[in-house]
Amino acid sequence: MNIILLGPPGAGKGTQSGFLVEERGMVQLSTGDMLREAKASGTEMGKKVAEVMDRGELVTDEIVIGLIREKLETVKTNGFIFDGFPRTMRQADALGELLEEMGQKLDKVIELRVDDEALVARIVGRAAEAVAAGNAPRADDTEDALRTRLMAYYKTTSPLIGYYYAKGLYSRIDGMGSMEEVKAALADQLDS
Repeated sequence: MNIILLGPPGAGKGTQSGFLVEERGMVQLSTGDMLREAKASGTEMGKKVAEVMDRGELVTDEIVIGLIREKLETVKTNGFIFDGFPRTMRQADALGELLEEMGQKLDKVIELRVDDEALVARIVGRAAEAVAAGNAPRADDTEDALRTRLMAYYKTTSPLIGYYYAKGLYSRIDGMGSMEEVKAALADQLDS
């Protein structure tokens, strides 16, 4: 089963993906992780990624699709969780074409729906807890940074909701519950 988890920064996609990896044997394909891994690998693709990132530029869709292709070809799994990709309609089309070309398909697109104000409070609270514990908070765990990231998310990613809804793949769950409640709702979606 191949799925996309949608949701703004801090919605819990990484946490829930971790449960799916652990309990269902799925593989999380996080574009950020794949880019860092490729950059460190020294492969031809990795050298391209490193050059682009070292110049401070955004990695092209073609490079990201190339990295996803490599994972689909080399990793045996019970399914992939696409996390952080696609973010745009163009990327959604490219992913659909790649999966079709490789004889695979996308089974579900699940949005972790959250309340923005509660999410901001959650993330700012997470930063405060880190400081209280003597740790450095994530650099982007500030209210201003989060609001900027939320705006970027809604601007580029929200059109995907209609796109996947029209394909009959979209559903949403309440991402504001406890970790266990969200985990249970996600399991219900995957098992339906």
